[in-house]
Amino acid sequence: MAASEEKPTRAPRDLANNTAERRFSDAVRAAIAFVPEKLRPPTIIADRPKRLKRDRHKRIKVAFFRYSHYAPAFKYFVEQVLDAEYLPLPAPTRRTIEQGSQHSSDYVCTPFKHMLGDYIEALELGADVLVQFGGFCRLSYYGELHELILRDLGYEFQMLNFAAGLEQGYLGFAKECLKTVNADIDIPHGVRQLLATASMVNKLDEAYDFYLANAGFEVEEGAFRRAWQDFMDAMASCTTAREISDGFNRAMQQMRSIPLDKPAQPIRIGIVGEIFTAIDAHSNLGLDEKLLAMGVELHRMVNLSNRMIRYNEDNMRVNVSEYLAYNAGPTSTITVAAAKKYAESGFDGIVHAKSAGCTPEIDCVAVLQRLAADYRIPILYLTYDAQTSDTGLDTRLEAFYDMLAMKKEAKRR
Repeated sequence: MAASEEKPTRAPRDLANNTAERRFSDAVRAAIAFVPEKLRPPTIIADRPKRLKRDRHKRIKVAFFRYSHYAPAFKYFVEQVLDAEYLPLPAPTRRTIEQGSQHSSDYVCTPFKHMLGDYIEALELGADVLVQFGGFCRLSYYGELHELILRDLGYEFQMLNFAAGLEQGYLGFAKECLKTVNADIDIPHGVRQLLATASMVNKLDEAYDFYLANAGFEVEEGAFRRAWQDFMDAMASCTTAREISDGFNRAMQQMRSIPLDKPAQPIRIGIVGEIFTAIDAHSNLGLDEKLLAMGVELHRMVNLSNRMIRYNEDNMRVNVSEYLAYNAGPTSTITVAAAKKYAESGFDGIVHAKSAGCTPEIDCVAVLQRLAADYRIPILYLTYDAQTSDTGLDTRLEAFYDMLAMKKEAKRR
């Protein structure tokens, strides 16, 4: 092709297109200018500042189900490990368990219904991700069932199920976290904060053990409850392992300084049972506070620290070999081991708390009856379902306390 016959460019056409686009954009802006501010549509996307991925993840709302005193640890895990926004749930109401029961099978255990009710309320509050760490029994399968039920109800969300991926080890779970919540997690930082989360769980349990053993003998009513609430508030604001440690030390100092009127030989009761119902105050209708109000010393070996951090099934079963030859279930060994420890330590009584439909703890009942006969220690068996009332529970606890008090008085004579 000759030099004088150059191929024409497309600049005029492109210029025309750009001009048209600018005119359209100007027309839109001019139209918006005449609309009152409160009625204006959002700014066009081209004018919005670009957000970093990290900022987008911060707005992902993650919710756990309600579980005892571990909300600060759940918050720490979401904010410091997952780098997302924690969605706290308000205090549960009767509607919570009613909603969970309405959409559950009648034969499923009560913790399933409690969790489902919590999830429904979390989704109504705007949760994007639900966390299910289940349990050591069939609760490990409940995450998938909860997800199916909630999706059938029309909710849109993501489920972070601790049971999913664990067949690949903890690496599998880490991948699940990354995929579900935040693909931009700083792994080394997340690992350090995960260890800090475990430390917080341990310190929450240690402080609550002290609370159970002493709150029933406070001179000033409500002193321990206020100190405990201060501790929970401090843990909820922690962002580092050092802050967790400092908050724990201050709380223990505060609780140790509370004046007590504790007899030399108080009535001591040990609580054993299923790891959800025996721990969670909403599920057991405030069992701890009801007993503390009677002026007793409480102990409860079953908690997340002892079951997940320090647990050793083989060693524990050696100590109860006369009662258990095999692993009978998720909390069966620790239930029997704790009951034996309380009996050998001269405790006055034991309370066995479980949910309706909990087959491992149903199996424990026969073993506990034999242990009670061997050590001549009374055991109160409590089974909770969605219909359990405070009135019936109060009557049984009062009768149990009166029996222990009369038995203790008879021993002193």
